[in-house]
This record gives sequence, C-alpha cells and structure tokens, in this order.
Amino acid sequence: MKKFFSLLLVGITGGLIGAAVLYYSGDRGHQKIETLPVSTERSSGLPSHYASYTSSAASSELIPNFTVAAELTINAVVHIRTEYVRKSSVYDHFFFEFYDFFGDRGRRSDPRNTPIEATGSGVIISSDGYIVTNNHVVQDADKVEVTLNDRRVFEARIIGTDPTTDLAVIKIESKDLPYIIYGNSDELKVGEWVLAVGNPFNLTSTVTAGIVSAKARNINILVNPEGTAIESFIQTDAAVNRGNSGGALVNLKGELVGINAAIASNTGSYTGYSFAIPVNIVKKVVEDFLLYGTIQRAFIGVSVREIDGSFAREKGIEDVRGVYVAGVSDNGAAKDAGITEGDVILSVNGMSVNSTSELLENIGVHRPGDVVQITIRRNNKEKTLPVTLKNREGSTTLVQKEEQEVMKVLGAVLETPSSKLMLDLGISKGVQVKSLSKGILSEAGVREGFIITKIDNKEVNSPQDVQKMLKSKKGGVLVEGIYPNRMKAYYGFGM
Repeated sequence: MKKFFSLLLVGITGGLIGAAVLYYSGDRGHQKIETLPVSTERSSGLPSHYASYTSSAASSELIPNFTVAAELTINAVVHIRTEYVRKSSVYDHFFFEFYDFFGDRGRRSDPRNTPIEATGSGVIISSDGYIVTNNHVVQDADKVEVTLNDRRVFEARIIGTDPTTDLAVIKIESKDLPYIIYGNSDELKVGEWVLAVGNPFNLTSTVTAGIVSAKARNINILVNPEGTAIESFIQTDAAVNRGNSGGALVNLKGELVGINAAIASNTGSYTGYSFAIPVNIVKKVVEDFLLYGTIQRAFIGVSVREIDGSFAREKGIEDVRGVYVAGVSDNGAAKDAGITEGDVILSVNGMSVNSTSELLENIGVHRPGDVVQITIRRNNKEKTLPVTLKNREGSTTLVQKEEQEVMKVLGAVLETPSSKLMLDLGISKGVQVKSLSKGILSEAGVREGFIITKIDNKEVNSPQDVQKMLKSKKGGVLVEGIYPNRMKAYYGFGM
C-alpha cells in the first residue's frame, strides 16, 4: 500500500509539472511580435524605412534579432576610395599596435608619378549626400570616390576634416539617398548588442555583431601638435578589419551610435577589439562644419590627473570618484568659475566623470560660450558651479574659418602669456607661440615659447590681432618679440 501511494504521488506531481510546462509554453508560443517604439522627437523628417517596422528584437526575453538593424543601415554605408600624390605621415604610428583599417596602398617604381590609393568606409547621414568618415581616410586626398551599396559611383568633395577627433565630412551630389539616423551614445550601455557595418571590399556592405565592451577608452592613437585630441572611444568586440574605417556602429534600432576608427592588433588584422568614436561627438563635429565651416573647440582650462588607490592615499582622498584638478589655466573657464587646484571634478551636466577621456568627451560636445554645470568636491563637500567654456585663445568667441586658415598657414597655436611671465619680461602686451607645426613661422626660424610683441611695427595684444593683421596680408612681414630667457628676436617672412 505504501508503494502504491508513493507511485500515485509521483504521478500527480509529474502531471502538475507537465500541465505547467504546457501552459507556459503555450502562452509564450502565442506571444505577439511588438513594434519597436519610435520617439516623437525623431519622427519629424524621419526616413521612411525607419518610420514603421517590427522585430522580435523588441522583446528582451528572446534571442536578439539583428536583421532589422542590418536592413535599415547597409544601404547607407558606402565604400570610399581615395588617391594621394603623397602619403600623409600623421597616422604612421597606427601601424604598431593600433591599425587604421586602410586597404593596402600600392606604390609602383616611381611614386612621384603614380598616385597612392587607399580605401575605407563612410556613413550617409542625410538624403542629399553628406557622408561621415574618418579623417585618416580622406586626409590630404587629391581625389575621393564614393561607391554606394547599389554600385553607383560618385566623386566626392571634402567639406571638412578634424584630426583632433579623427572625423571628416564629405559630400556627393545626389538626392533621396538612404541614410542612418543618430542615436545617443551617452545612453549606450556596456553589454549592449551593437552591429559594425562597413564596405571594405567595394562589393556590398558587410555586417558583424558584438557587444559594447567598454566606454571612454583612450588608446593614444590621435596625436596633434596642439595636444587637443579627443579620445573617448566605444570599445566593442564586433569583428572589424581594414577598410571598415569610417563605417557605422549601430544599435538594434538601427541608430548610429559611433563611427568605427581603429582596432587593437599586433598583426594588422582583427584580434578581439575595435574602437568607435561616439556619435554625440560626431553630431557636434558635423554641425560645426555645416554651420560654421570649421571646428569650434571648447576648453575648460584645467590639467587633470586620474585618481587611483595610491594617489588617493597620497592626497588623503577617501572617495576615488572623479578626476583631480592638478592645475588651472590663468585665463581659463575653470578659473573664472572658481575651480581651483586640488578640486575633484565629479560630473559635467550630470554625466559622471571618472577619467580624462570622459571629461574630454563631455566638454568636447560643446562650443565656446556654452555654459556647463560642473560638480566638484572640495574639502569633502560637493558643489555645482556654472562654467562658461572658452576657446583656445581664452575667449568665448566662435572661430571664423578664415581665421583658422591664417593659423594653419602660420603653423602655430597662439595664446596670451601668463601675467607673471609678462611681468618678469617687462612687457605688457604680446602673444606666445604655444606650439608649432609645419608652417611659415617654423620655416622662418621661430621656436616654441617665442612671444610676438609686434607685427610690422604694430603692437599685438591678442591672437585675434595676429589673425586680423595677416588675414589679407600680401608680401613681406616683420615679426618682433622676445623669448622667456629674455632674448629678443626678429623674423621676416612672406605671405
């Protein structure tokens, strides 16, 4: 009898379990496919192929479905072929640990007569033909050719290039093109699925999938003489190889969240990680080129140090959040707002800052004159300060394109010297050569640190004075000034 009741109990239990399995599997088997929401903020002017679509990816309970994001984006990613008279050397150091995805460049026996060819990818961002790619894909190119996913070929013109972010905007003349809409890289989460879309082989666009491995990565590949490069990459494990540079990183809604820029590799081929420029930086760079014709960089005017355990113990810091303010520029935005050496910056406009990369990214999406709310910790107390950002010259004025061209010709970054230095040298006016690249000043023999006091016997008060004096200058120019070691010097050159 005991055995009978045991068997009966087992049978009843099994029946209940089976019924429960049938009930739940039946309920799930009739689960509806939901429509992914499209916010009203981006419904106006939305490309038709984004307006309405369905996907099982809408349900987090199911295996992710990449087909919708792929279908929405592959036709908006292009192949780019460029020709150069000479090879740029700015990114040569990429070929050590971080590779720039260029397709193989071929040289014949006489490179002076045979153009160098390079390939990459690009992303259409408007129906009338504006395309975003990497600066290193088109920099110094004499010819830029774009092949669409439908095999149509166009010659493109360069709208603008920005080495500090490794971004460029080019334009083809066409209408009603498919394009990718912007997402929000600030909302991107580590662990989120993303797709890398590129057109490296001039066939059709290719798609690979992965997840966001990390954010705000600084991999030290963007080097410019002024030291103003913004490195805050999205790191993913989506497979990316040469020729994918400038391609799209998209989320499962088909929104652009980044522009692919580099891979970590010792061989030149993909070995596990790729890096993309956040779309919020991309949006700002594109707007700068279209609205102003040049990049409008904003600066906070601080030097910072990241906080680790040993540094925290050295400084008596209990909370390792934030970045430590190691120095404040004399004429910078931070000093004007009351930020001092020893403060710890915790956030910018509510976005947490725990590394130099995060600070650069959060400031880099703004322009001179913008006011940001910066939260700091001082003496274990937090306070939020409004900070009006400035440009490189220490003003809130937006840079005009012709002014930038003058600085490019000079090959110099100019700034107002510190009041202490001017007092030591016994001068009341002048602008200092902060850094030099290839240009007229270096060719004339000017060295970094030189303070220009007069141009053609007229006093110089600010970097803007230099721009105004030389903007329409034709012929010889006489520059006089003094070095920090009190040595006076005169230089002559032609414009």
